[in-house]
This record gives sequence, structure tokens and C-alpha cells, in this order.
Amino acid sequence: MSEWEINKPLGQCHGTGKKIEYGQEYFGALVETEEGLQRRDFCADYWESRKPEVFCYWKSKLPEPGQKKQLFVDDQMLMAFFERLEKETEQEKINFRFVLALILMRKRILKYDETRIENDREIWRLRIVGVKQIVEVVNPHLDEEQVEQLSSQIGEILQADI
Repeated sequence: MSEWEINKPLGQCHGTGKKIEYGQEYFGALVETEEGLQRRDFCADYWESRKPEVFCYWKSKLPEPGQKKQLFVDDQMLMAFFERLEKETEQEKINFRFVLALILMRKRILKYDETRIENDREIWRLRIVGVKQIVEVVNPHLDEEQVEQLSSQIGEILQADI
């Protein structure tokens, strides 16, 4: 598995370099770079005027020091991120999507249906609860440490306790 790190919010707009003040709304985003997915934060003004090209994004507020983080990511955002990764073939993104599937299963949004083997790959069929739509995810056979590391990174990206 390739190693990658997603930074915590730095309190600075990537587009303008201006400081994002505590309590100010900003947009967190994942951007595809040559090094892989990277987190970038943009102040609301820059975001609204420039609409930078990103892989996915979420709106948040920079918390005061010591203030408990508020969850700005809802289940729909997690599901949209999961679906956005569906056609990706890079191992890093397959791993990321698999861990997102585990999180969505824990939240009872996805339910395991069955496993099938295709081209020496284990593919899980999952049902979206309430919709009865089937989605598939490749099981990359991550070890417990890899799953924990990716879960932590997803939590940092989304500023949520995953």
C-alpha cells in the first residue's frame, strides 16, 4: 500500500495565502496531484469566485483553539465520496474506497450481500439500505493497521471522528 498523508487544516487559504480566521467558513477539498490526493483549504471568497478543480470538497468552519470540532460531514457526503471513487483504478483510491465502505457499513448505510471472485480479485456486493441498490467494492485485503491508518486519515480529511 502506498503511504500518503492528508494535512489537518492550516488556517490558510491555499488560493490566496490569506489567513482563515477562527470561526470563519472555508472549503476543505481533496485535490489530485502528482504525489496523490492532498488536502487544500480555501477561504469562502476564493472558492465562490474561482471554483477550483477538486476531487471532492466539504464546507467547514475553522474551530477556536480547544473548541470541540463540529461534524460538517453528513452521511450523504460520505456516500457521495464513496460513489465518486467507484471507477478509480489506482490502488491508493481502491484502498480508500474500501475503508469508506467499512465506515458506511458501520453506519448501517451499506449492508453486505455477498462476495464473488473476478480475475483473482475479491469483490464485495453491498446493498444501499433503504434504496436496495447494489454497489460493489474491491477488497484489497488490508491489514488491521492499514485500515486504522486510512480511517484516521479519512477522519482528519473530513474533520470527523470516524
